[in-house]
Amino acid sequence: MLVTVIDYNSGNLASAARGLVLAAAQRGIKADVRITADPDVVARAERIVLPGQGAFADCAAGLAGVDGLKEAMFARVDAGAPFLGICVGMQLMAARGLEHKVTPGFGWVQGEIRALHAPGLRLPHMGWNELAFEPGSHKLLEGLQPGDHAYFVHSYALAGADPGQLLATTDYGGPVVAMVAHGNRAGTQFHAEKSQQVGLRILGNFLEWSP
Repeated sequence: MLVTVIDYNSGNLASAARGLVLAAAQRGIKADVRITADPDVVARAERIVLPGQGAFADCAAGLAGVDGLKEAMFARVDAGAPFLGICVGMQLMAARGLEHKVTPGFGWVQGEIRALHAPGLRLPHMGWNELAFEPGSHKLLEGLQPGDHAYFVHSYALAGADPGQLLATTDYGGPVVAMVAHGNRAGTQFHAEKSQQVGLRILGNFLEWSP
C-alpha cells in the first residue's frame, strides 16, 4: 500500500510518517509510507495524508507553490483515495480560513476556520483533551471510547460545521471540532501522530478504511 505524506514545507512530516509506519506495523499492514512533493508519486497513492503546522494562509500558499502537487492530490482524492488531514491539514478542508486574511480552502467540508473563542483560557490551546463522540459512528473511531485523550496545538478551529460531517469534538471554553469526515475525506484537528495509542489507533483505522 503506497501511503503518501504530502511535503509542502509545513513541518511535522517525519513524525506523521513515523506514526503511519508504526500504526501499519501494529496492524500487520504492508505500507510503503513516503514523504513526497512529487505529483507523479501522489498520483499513484492509495492513501494520502496532509499534515500541517502554522498559519492557514501560509500552508495554503505552500501547497499551491509546488508545481502540480495540489492538482495531483485533488485528482487522486476525487478518484477515491482515502485522505486524512492533520491539524492545519484538516483546516484546509474547510471552505476558507480567516487567519490574518481570508484564504480559500478546499471546500471539502462545510464551515470556515476562525479564531478560538475561549475566554479566560490560554491560547494557543495546547495539551491533552478528551474526545466526545458517538461510539461506533465511524471507522476512524473504531476501538476508541468517549473520554480518550488526544494532543492539540492550535489557536483556530472549524466553525459552522455540518453536523453530518462532524465525528468528534473536544471542550475548550466550549465545544471545539476535533474530527470531521465527508466521503473519503477525513481530518483531525489534534495531532494524531503525537496522541500516543489513541492517535496510532486512528492512523491504523485510516489505513484500513474503505469509504
